[in-house]
Amino acid sequence: MKKMPKFIVATVASFAILFSLIQAQAAESTLDTVKARGYLNCIIGNSFVGFYTVDEKGNWSGMDIDICRSVAAAVFGDKDKVKFNSVQWAQSFTSIKSGAGDMLSKGMTWTLSRDSSQGLDFLDTYFYDGQGFMVRKDSGIKSALELKGATVCVLTGTSSELNLTDFNRSNKLNLTPVVFDDASVRNTAFFNNNCDVMTNDRSGLAAARSTAPNPDDYLVLPETISKEALSFAVRQNDSTWANVAKWTFAALVEAEELGINSKNVDKIRKTTTNPVVKRFLGLEGDLNKGLGLPADWTYQIIKQVGNYAELYDRNLGPDSALGLVREGSLNELWKKGGLLYSKSFR
Repeated sequence: MKKMPKFIVATVASFAILFSLIQAQAAESTLDTVKARGYLNCIIGNSFVGFYTVDEKGNWSGMDIDICRSVAAAVFGDKDKVKFNSVQWAQSFTSIKSGAGDMLSKGMTWTLSRDSSQGLDFLDTYFYDGQGFMVRKDSGIKSALELKGATVCVLTGTSSELNLTDFNRSNKLNLTPVVFDDASVRNTAFFNNNCDVMTNDRSGLAAARSTAPNPDDYLVLPETISKEALSFAVRQNDSTWANVAKWTFAALVEAEELGINSKNVDKIRKTTTNPVVKRFLGLEGDLNKGLGLPADWTYQIIKQVGNYAELYDRNLGPDSALGLVREGSLNELWKKGGLLYSKSFR
């Protein structure tokens, strides 16, 4: 039997080593990386009142911030084991793909093109929104269909910019977009009368209005021109890590459905005889093992961060800077006519 030439043997060996390395890399999930590092890297934006804002001491708060903290609580049992990486909209996708972040939670709309061509897997919707328009009250404008010939402040690279184009073409309004890379610069331009109107998700318009010198001088028009499902995302093809992130959010919703919150979770944990609650809190069964998380992962989320209602109320609700009423909206639980629905913890 003839021996294979040495160069063929070497080539085969090189491919075998390369294949082993690829397999090893594929086997290591972001969950392993996060655990080894000791903290979560979360990609957020610069400033979006109610969703992510930073105070003078460098402390972040908001709905997206709490979602990231919930994942940290699930993985580490410590909501503060997370670092926030604030980036411009144009850097959002590359930040995740390059490994600069482990998850993206920054008021990002889930769209087909982003889901299929940006190297991301969108996992769930934490806030249902829609795009609208804001004008100065003294303009006399009462409807978006009265905006013919107007200049419109809009963020570039966003779904808002594309929706504006579609709305303009459909209604032949001859709108002129004035594009910005930074939301704070866009807001300042609008409040300084450099644009006739500003467009964004309605929650974003409410956030911007809350920071205006005289909020009562501005009016959000009644039309909603799009569906904006604000969602969080991770890198594609990492189901282990994706499961951790999406089931963390499911735990926030399930806790509200079960009537469990940060104030009563200790008492319920000690006294409950309900098998559904016991399984959810990790007192029975082994649901945590499939996720690679501690048995008390849901307890840590609820105790340290809260349930979905608590997140909503403190960041977006009537007593917050945004003052958004949840009752009757799509962001209610399914039992109350909304779209929030936890998958089964079974």
